[in-house]
Amino acid sequence: MTHPQLPSSGSAQAPLRIALVDDQPLVRTGFSMVIDSQEDLSVVLQASDGREALEALRATRADVVLMDVRMPRMDGIEATRAILEQAGERAPRVIVLTTFDVDDYVVAAIRAGASGFLLKDAQPEELLSAIRTVHRGDAVIAPSATRRLLAQMVARDPAPARDDAVLSAPTEREREVLVLMAKGCSNQEIGAQLFVAEATVKTHVGRVLAKLSARDRVQAVIVAFEAGLVQPGQ
Repeated sequence: MTHPQLPSSGSAQAPLRIALVDDQPLVRTGFSMVIDSQEDLSVVLQASDGREALEALRATRADVVLMDVRMPRMDGIEATRAILEQAGERAPRVIVLTTFDVDDYVVAAIRAGASGFLLKDAQPEELLSAIRTVHRGDAVIAPSATRRLLAQMVARDPAPARDDAVLSAPTEREREVLVLMAKGCSNQEIGAQLFVAEATVKTHVGRVLAKLSARDRVQAVIVAFEAGLVQPGQ
C-alpha cells in the first residue's frame, strides 16, 4: 500500500506525542502511518480499549489521544473521563473517533471532557490538522457539526435555564465572541463579523476560556448552551 507524502508543519520543537485507542488493529496501523510521516508528530502509544489506554497513560505521557467510542471492556466515553481525571492539569487533549457524524455517544464523550470529534473516514490532511488544532486548544468540530451537536443537546434537554451568574464574568464583547464561537465561526470569521483583527479575537477567546474555566472552545460552547446564551437554530 502506498501513501501520499503529506506536508509537515516543519516545527523544530519536540514532536507532539500521540496515543491511538481503537479496537481495530488496521485502523490503528493506518492512523499510525499517517501520523508518523510527520516530523512534528509521533505515535507513542497504541491501545485496543479504554482500560488498556488508561493503564498505559499512567506510564507514558501523551499530548493528544485519538479515542474510538465503541470498544470492549471500557468504551471511549468512560475512558475519556477517567484519563482526564487521572492526569489532572497535565491531561492530554482527546479527539473522539466515530463512524457516525453526531450521535449520543459523541455528545456524551464531549460532556466527559473530549475536545472534539473526527470521522474515521476523514482525509489524512484533516486528521493531521485536527491533532495540531486541538493541541492549540481550538475546536476540531466543523461549523455545521457544531450546530448539529447543539441540536442534539437541546433534544436531550430542550429548555435549559439561563444562568446569568455563569455569564457575568465575560464582558459584552467577550459574550459576542462566545456566541459566534458557538455558531461554529473560526477566529477569522469572528474577526470579520466584529471588524477586529484575528489577533484580537484570539485574545478575546483566551479570556472567555479562562473566565468560563473551559478547557477549550468546545467546552466553552457547551457552557454557552447550558447557560441559555445560545439556542440551536439562531
